[in-house]
Amino acid sequence: MMNFLKRRSARPSHNAQAVVTGAGSGIGRSFALELARRHGAVVCADVNLEAARETVALIEQAGARGYAVACDVGDAGAVRQLAEQAEALLGHPVTLVINNAGVGLGGKFDELSLDDWQWCMHVNLWGVIHGCHYFVPGFKRQGRGAIINVASAASYTAAPEMSAYNVTKAGVRALSETLFAELKKDNIRVNVLCPTLVPTNIIKNGRIPGRYSRLADHALMNYAMTTSDDVAKLTLDRLDKGHLYTTPQVDAKLFWLMKRASPSLYASFLGFSYRFLK
Repeated sequence: MMNFLKRRSARPSHNAQAVVTGAGSGIGRSFALELARRHGAVVCADVNLEAARETVALIEQAGARGYAVACDVGDAGAVRQLAEQAEALLGHPVTLVINNAGVGLGGKFDELSLDDWQWCMHVNLWGVIHGCHYFVPGFKRQGRGAIINVASAASYTAAPEMSAYNVTKAGVRALSETLFAELKKDNIRVNVLCPTLVPTNIIKNGRIPGRYSRLADHALMNYAMTTSDDVAKLTLDRLDKGHLYTTPQVDAKLFWLMKRASPSLYASFLGFSYRFLK
């Protein structure tokens, strides 16, 4: 039995008792289906319950167990209830939580309202904070666990006219880096996913002005370098290997290297490019 538990701990994406937020579409759905392929049981949480049920139907078609739960991750009480429900539904303690739910927001800084900021923070940052807050204590009690937080390359690229989105994703990355170090002694793994363009519903469901929405849709259709399924597989594999960062695309890696090599030069280049592109 001890050897079996050690193997499960060594590869947390396999035989997982998992919770995935934003599981009704995109990367969240891909995570849920890949975990099912790895013989896991998955609680699929989404603000859109019908979408979560569609994901569960796909999981069940694959011969695995899935459960749909409606949850607004920005609501602390709802996430607390999710944590309680998940253990009851699974019949086992949760071993993996994937804080994936997110929204898109674009526009010039002075054109964004405080309501826009609060809406973006509510889901993108507080949703991840709540997910970690309510699941980490259980992981500590059982002596193992794993967390994947979905951030974005926006967390370090800091592109103009994406201030609120950039700030929330930078917060997710900083939280993940902190927890990676803090929870290592408790046998809890942490991975933060930082992709660039991945075909999802984040543009359709976001608050993005028409000019940006059209550009983003065009970019997703023509320049996305990977799929949500590939991103999910890679991230889970890197979690199993104990890695902190997952940057799935070449452009995400390039921006990361540029920023780390010379932050000031990168910022100057970004400012120059923005003036030129305007």
